[in-house]
Amino acid sequence: MNVRLGRRTRHYRTVTFEAHKNQVLLIEQRILPHHFQIVATRTYRETARAIADMVVRGAGAIGATAAFGFAQGARAFRGNDLAGFARHLEGVYRELKNARPTAVDPINAMNQVWDCLRAGGGVREQQALAVAGAEAFANEDVAHCNAIGQHGAPLIKEGMKVLTHCNAGWLAFVDIGSATAPLYEAQSQGRTFHVFCDETRPRSQGATLTAWELAQQKISHHVIADNAAGHLMQRGEVDLVIVGSDRTLGRTGEVANKIGTYTKAVLAKRHGIPFYVAIPFSTIDWNLSCGFDIPIEERHENEVLGAWGVTAKGHREYVRTANSTSPARNPGFDVTPPELITGIITPVGIFKPKELWRNRPRLGWKVV
Repeated sequence: MNVRLGRRTRHYRTVTFEAHKNQVLLIEQRILPHHFQIVATRTYRETARAIADMVVRGAGAIGATAAFGFAQGARAFRGNDLAGFARHLEGVYRELKNARPTAVDPINAMNQVWDCLRAGGGVREQQALAVAGAEAFANEDVAHCNAIGQHGAPLIKEGMKVLTHCNAGWLAFVDIGSATAPLYEAQSQGRTFHVFCDETRPRSQGATLTAWELAQQKISHHVIADNAAGHLMQRGEVDLVIVGSDRTLGRTGEVANKIGTYTKAVLAKRHGIPFYVAIPFSTIDWNLSCGFDIPIEERHENEVLGAWGVTAKGHREYVRTANSTSPARNPGFDVTPPELITGIITPVGIFKPKELWRNRPRLGWKVV
């Protein structure tokens, strides 16, 4: 996506790899929209920490970050012992996998890289193949998002009012985004529309990230409080809802996404508003058969009990807003059942949730 910095406009990917320094380059998302900064992680442990601390977040973006982190860890191995190399890779894999447990993209991404490097005969060849595999995943992520935009754009009619939740945009992927892809493609085709961005408490990715993206793209939008969506739906001010997903179960069509997604799906169903989920292949989990088996990340209570912001002097600070002696619960995700979902927008078309399993050969499923 193109980013305007002062008078200059430049294209950026959310995640890239600097091979000569064996480091992963990431857009520091915690300081957006106030500051734009590229940070480097120099080891796979730093890369895992960047995922856990949400320097980078979003399904495809953390998938690509894990892929590059896996390659980064592979390249850090010294020696020619293949057995020792395999044990080292298992440790790298485990650390990156555990950084954000709800999303399946990092697992699928690292599995893809591991499959690629196994074709190599020795350690050096496998290390080179790991980087190639990670680059292939990142490029595939962009291609998938572009295809999602092509299939989803016809849903965006002239003058529509669209609701989004959290950020499933360019910043959540390597480029373009999933839920935003149909919006960007519809804009490129000349259609005008308006977007309501749920603020998405407690980390406010809708207010900080999606709104920033849409402003960069010059798409008409408003930020709304999470609890305002029902009011707007009741008044006929929302025509369509599009969200992303951190894990979609291919067997059942259940969707795990940022906390509050389930609430929006219930409201959309109550008001007869189409509710769509946009996903690349890497977000599909073909193994789990029940949404309650998806590990739901419980994040630190301070995210709920206060908020980060930028002072008048430009300093990023945390402010406690809740009662000083009260604790908080902070589940990061919820699960939306298939009966509340109108359709799932994929790189090969739009499917009903229950149609995913029988169309699995088209949706990236592989016999293991």
